[in-house]
Amino acid sequence: MKGYWLTLCHITDSELYSKYIKLAGPAIEKYGGKFLARGGQQTKLEGESFERTVLIEFPSIDAAEEAYHSEEYKEALEFSSKSSVRHVVIVEGL
Repeated sequence: MKGYWLTLCHITDSELYSKYIKLAGPAIEKYGGKFLARGGQQTKLEGESFERTVLIEFPSIDAAEEAYHSEEYKEALEFSSKSSVRHVVIVEGL
C-alpha cells in the first residue's frame, strides 16, 4: 500500500525556509516521493489555519518513513525547524 506524507506549515522565515525546500525535494524524491500538492490555493474548513499544505505520495509507508529519517532529509530539517512551525503526519493509504 502507498504511504502519504502530509505537512501543514506556517512559515516564519521565508528566506531560510527556501533552503529547506532546496534540500528536502531531492531527499524526498530519492525515496520515491511524488509531490501531489505543494502549497497553492487551499480552503480552510476546520481547525487552525496554515498557509502551506504539502501532500506527498510514496510507494509505501515504509518508504515515507525512510525518507523522513534519512540523513539527506535531516540536513533539510535543520533549516525547517528554524524557519517554520509544522505538523507532519505519515499515513498508510487504502
